[in-house]
Amino acid sequence: MAKTNGKEKTSILDDPRMKLVLRALKRFNYQQDALLEVLNTAQEAFGYLPEELLIYIAQELDVPLSKVYGVATFYHLFSFDPLGDHTCIVCTGTACYVKGSEDIVDALEEKYKIEQGQTTPDGKFSVSVARCLGSCGLAPVLVVDGNVVGKATTESTLDRIEALLEEDEVETEPVTA
Repeated sequence: MAKTNGKEKTSILDDPRMKLVLRALKRFNYQQDALLEVLNTAQEAFGYLPEELLIYIAQELDVPLSKVYGVATFYHLFSFDPLGDHTCIVCTGTACYVKGSEDIVDALEEKYKIEQGQTTPDGKFSVSVARCLGSCGLAPVLVVDGNVVGKATTESTLDRIEALLEEDEVETEPVTA
């Protein structure tokens, strides 16, 4: 462990979640063409892809760090920052855009005072966009906490997110006698 300003700074490599990443590396025999699978495992384990982890994966797979970043930035499911407790991905593909996805993004940004790709300061909610989620017949489409929501409206989206956040508040309130 390194020390920064008198405080111990732990390496991400010491994190217990690294076991999942190591298992994926071993399962794919450290093959370079397993990069996407290893990144996916890392994203699932950590919830985001910290720089130290990307460097480690590049070294273990013997691929340039630029290739790791290239793959990680190409796919919308990867994040370089920790996401909120709840997430909303809004499709901005042509069908969704025409049916109002931009209005949904604008409403979320306005209500929660964040821009796409950001998380609220309390870490409770993140909003992001994807170019296409492949469900054009259900436009506009969202993915809220991993669940696909079709034919979304601004109002239904705001109601859904507010309900999730209120649910968390109820669960964390202390019980009084």
